[in-house]
Amino acid sequence: MQTVNIHEAKTHLSRLVELAAKGEPFVIAKAGRPLVKVMALSAPEADQVRRLGFMAGQLAVPEDFDRMGQGDIEALFGGSA
Repeated sequence: MQTVNIHEAKTHLSRLVELAAKGEPFVIAKAGRPLVKVMALSAPEADQVRRLGFMAGQLAVPEDFDRMGQGDIEALFGGSA
């Protein structure tokens, strides 16, 4: 990961932000001491766990799901679905 001093970061901010947005994070340092890490917002953290599908198999959709409440809806709006 690239480390830049604060003066260089101010001078080349547009270029550095473009690189970060493309997935190349960088660190801004002051007097050689790292202060902040700049990275794209859409980039996941290294320790972030993706939880897609974490409830797979735990939910069931009823067979009549698309007809649930059909009678009540017809009564309210006076028509057939």
